Amino acid sequence: QVQLVESGGGLVQAGGSLRLSCAASGIKLSINAMGWYRQAPGKERELVAYITSGGSTNYANSVKGRFTISRDNAKKTVYLQMNSLKPEDTANYYCNVGTTLRSYWGQGTQVTVSS
Repeated sequence: QVQLVESGGGLVQAGGSLRLSCAASGIKLSINAMGWYRQAPGKERELVAYITSGGSTNYANSVKGRFTISRDNAKKTVYLQMNSLKPEDTANYYCNVGTTLRSYWGQGTQVTVSS
């Protein structure tokens, strides 16, 4: 059974930092891209960042220079280091892990940034 276990969300003041983790288990195929999405109340889910199996990264313009995505292939884990957080970063953050056949979603972890 495939599981994506996310952790690291919470409440932080503006300007603070959080580090999200997402550990995948039960995936038998090779993992390609791993990414983070977020969804704020009343808004559509949006891509925050992704990282390919080769280590190439891509970020939403709104988080460039503040967030860093990384992965540990041996642990099948993807991380999102979030610095200089802003109230507009408040959302439920979801990890996504892709294989050649399909992608999988985590259950989400809430990030709340107070002003």
